[in-house]
Amino acid sequence: MKNDLFAQETSGYQPLASRMRPQTLAQYAGQSHLLGEGKSLDKALTQGLLHSMILWGPPGVGKTTLARLMSQASDAHFMTLSAVMSGVKDIRSAVFEAQQVRAQSGRDSVLFVDEVHRFNKSQQDAFLPFIEDGTFIFVGATTENPAFELNNALMSRSRVYILKSLSEDELGGLLEQTITDCDRGLGKLNIDIQSPQRKLLLQAADGDARRLLNLLEIATDIAEIQDDRLIIDNSVLEQVLQTSPKRFDKGGDIFYDQISAFHKSVRGSDPSGALYWLARMLDAGCDPLYIARRLLAIASEDIGNADPRALQVAVNAWQVFERIGPAEGNRAIAHATVYCACAAKSNAVDLAFKAAMQLAREQPDYDVPNHLRNAPTSLAQSMGHGADYRYAHSEPMAFAAGESYMPQELAEHVLYFPSDRGIEGKISEKLEKLAQLNQNSDQQRYK
Repeated sequence: MKNDLFAQETSGYQPLASRMRPQTLAQYAGQSHLLGEGKSLDKALTQGLLHSMILWGPPGVGKTTLARLMSQASDAHFMTLSAVMSGVKDIRSAVFEAQQVRAQSGRDSVLFVDEVHRFNKSQQDAFLPFIEDGTFIFVGATTENPAFELNNALMSRSRVYILKSLSEDELGGLLEQTITDCDRGLGKLNIDIQSPQRKLLLQAADGDARRLLNLLEIATDIAEIQDDRLIIDNSVLEQVLQTSPKRFDKGGDIFYDQISAFHKSVRGSDPSGALYWLARMLDAGCDPLYIARRLLAIASEDIGNADPRALQVAVNAWQVFERIGPAEGNRAIAHATVYCACAAKSNAVDLAFKAAMQLAREQPDYDVPNHLRNAPTSLAQSMGHGADYRYAHSEPMAFAAGESYMPQELAEHVLYFPSDRGIEGKISEKLEKLAQLNQNSDQQRYK
């Protein structure tokens, strides 16, 4: 229940995250790899060389704030657009505003475009002439990989800066500043939050400063006063954090980074890493069947004939999930994950298939050799189709030594080179033996 002290503190309410927005670059938390002394953006600001740029990073790392502070430090007029709510008409209005500012005061203008990846190609193209003629300095913010989401023309006119999630230490500094700041923060509330509870909040924030402040604000709303102190304890945080979604943007970079980490952990034979990323994705709401499908790809691409059972284990996990739901199905996917991570690895089938596809694309369409052709009619038989074909089951070891199954022009091509790992090691031994039989047969033929 909100207490009277909190109600007094938040009269004329403005969200805590907005109140705590840094007023100067010195107050800005994080991104020391860009703003530290001598770093790229620090040099640009020190020398007054603000330029068009793309700020790429996850939510809550300060993209909007950084753009505003850089504009302020350069004494530039600041304008902002949201790609979610704006169109070409709004871009034209920003152009007119920047031209008016230049004519009246001679000042540069910074146009900040939030979620710039949501603009379509023609909308992105609308910025280009005005970036080139210096009407404004363009600063776009995106949570998505700009190489995939933005036009090459816009990318070529802007420098990309990668913003990182805030570390626990950086978030901890922001938390301490917020609960002690009596002007913009919550210092007047006399908050009591101990180290274990602080750590829980910092972990739940997941590198996102805005999330940290929102969680803290909710916690102060729930907390009760004891001996003139607002106590944020485990009981408060249990209520706050049970509704705190983890950062997982389906279809975005975070999604692909995590599924990539999962795939590489399985490929790298690390069941612990694979299980961790599996749990992270499931906990954040990823569709378990997407992971099951990825396991099928792994079983074929990275395990192959080194352990053909992996493919069946992955299929079984998928079927278990579909038949009995997530409670048992998620465990079946975990079962398949561990099996695939521990299985012998070989990408020989994957490489062989790619080599075969390349051969098919690059070489002429050679005719099927006569002895391999089908001969369902007397006409086909009269043309020699199927003549001299040797039925493997009638040969010793069910192998027609010296027989060729490739077009004559590609007779020497070998596409599949099995590894010596797992079951594929046995396959390799067999193929080596058959190759020797072929060689002996050729030698016998030409004696």
